[in-house]
This record gives sequence, C-alpha cells and structure tokens, in this order.
Amino acid sequence: MLVLANDGISSKGKEILEGKGFTVITDKINQDNLIEEINKQGIAAVLVRSATKIRKDIIDTCPSLKLIGRGGVGMDNIDVDYARSKGLVVVNTPASSSQSVAELVMGQLFSIARFLPDSYKNMENEDFSVLKKKYAKGVELRGKTLGIIGFGRIGQSLASYAFGIGMNVVAYNRTPCKINVPVFVGDKSVDVEVSTLSDMNDLLVKSDFISIHVPKQENGDAVLSSKEFSKMKEGVRIVNAARGGVIDEVALLDALNSGKVAAAGLDVYENEPNPDSNLLKHPLIACTPHIGAATVEAQDRIGEEIASLVIQHLA
Repeated sequence: MLVLANDGISSKGKEILEGKGFTVITDKINQDNLIEEINKQGIAAVLVRSATKIRKDIIDTCPSLKLIGRGGVGMDNIDVDYARSKGLVVVNTPASSSQSVAELVMGQLFSIARFLPDSYKNMENEDFSVLKKKYAKGVELRGKTLGIIGFGRIGQSLASYAFGIGMNVVAYNRTPCKINVPVFVGDKSVDVEVSTLSDMNDLLVKSDFISIHVPKQENGDAVLSSKEFSKMKEGVRIVNAARGGVIDEVALLDALNSGKVAAAGLDVYENEPNPDSNLLKHPLIACTPHIGAATVEAQDRIGEEIASLVIQHLA
C-alpha cells in the first residue's frame, strides 16, 4: 500500500511504516499535480504538514485515497469535515509538537524583551556605544504577567515554562476549565492549577506579554485586531506561533508604530510563504519562518505518531 509523505516524514516514521509493509514516497509532488499522481500511483494515504493542501477537488477525484494525515496540530489546510463525510479517515498529531512550539515562544519572549533581533542586525554596521544606549531599555520576564489565549496542549506547555522562570500566567479558553500544569525541576515536577478566564478582555488588560494559541477562525476574522489592541496595556509584547490570520497584521503594524505594542514575535503569517515585507523588515518584530514544530525531537515524535495512526487504520 502506497503512502505519500508529501511534506516529509522522519526517518523513524518511514522505518515504522515500511516495517509494516507500506511503501513510503517522500518525493515532493507539486500541488497542481497531486490529483494526477495520486490516481496514477493508486496512493492510499497522503501525509502532509502545513504546505500541502487537501481540498474537496482531491477528495472527490482520487478514489484510491483512504486516509489523510496531518503531522502537527492545525488542520486548516484539509477539508476535514468533507473528507470524513466521504468516508475518508483524517488524523493528526496534536501532542507531538507542543513542547517544541512552547520553547520557540519562550525564545521569542526573551528575544523581544531585549531587542535581540534588531540589535543583531545592527551590530556590524552601527556604532557600538550608540547601540548600547539604544537597546538599554529591555525588560525582565520574571514577575511579569503572560496572557495565553487558547489553553490547549501548547498553551499548557508554554505555561509550564513561564511558571518555571517566575512569570505569572493568566489564560483564556473558549471553554472555561481548570488545568493542573506541571512545572519541572530536573526530573521532578509540581502542579500549578490554572483556572482559565471566561472573558478574553480580562486577559488583555492584565497581560504584559501575550501569546496566542488558537486555530484560524472559521469566519476568517482575526482574534486580535485594533479593537483588542486598544484594550491592552501600553507597551505590551505579543507572540504568534499559532496560525497566520489570527492577528490582524495591519492593526499590529499600527500598534507597533504607535508604541501601544512594544514588540512582537511572529512565526506564522497571513500570506505564507510570502509574508508582508513590512513585517519582515520592522525593527520591533522578531520573525521566524514557521519553525514552531521544527525540532529533531518533535519531528521524530510526529513521524512515529503519524505512522502508528496509518497502521491502525490501514494495516
């Protein structure tokens, strides 16, 4: 049985599948040629990350297709409900990359608190003493309040790290809940209970830093736009490692230029893979190219989990 891992799969995941008799194709097929190749080769499962899109046209015209797998959390690049209504299995790996995304967010928080991206860019070409003065107003994370919008696996993992460095955490979740978050000290942990807020506005007014962890909204609206920015503290810092579009990028640029937002860290963008150049060149934005889940450890976990799901449903 043929499995197309069109956005790649870890060597461990490939090995597991091949050990169960599957043939794994890892050569990238262009989006425009997917239907032709799936039908020509009789591919039974397509595994994707965020690049390849599996829409209604593929689902309707590829009768050999039995399973669609997303290596990662969000499945907005797949017509999930439609595929399932046609009898296809659709699976993802929501737990495998949580730690990696949370660690990237922590890196972004430290980075934008101390102007690291902009200072690095300017060190070679500007006067050292001028830069020393320019970047002398960084802030510490310990004792600050981190607001987490969306308290699923990634939000909880981020809270664990934030508690570990002495931050206060407030969280908003669409469905209010109480969660015990483990905070690690070496190989031991202690639980800290977090009760999520029922009103996101409460989070906006309390937070010194905000990180957003929600899927792209079905109606296409941004979760954070000019209305939400107006309610935030002056000088708030924001990170988005969730999905492009959950923050209104034009409103974010306006808030940065006005000083309402002191800095931002972005790993995702509305127009991937061609983000707005105004974001990329802005001195107060730390940009990374959608690498939240891109660690060796996460890729191994994702590969193993997606392989086990394929075996469970198709073997």
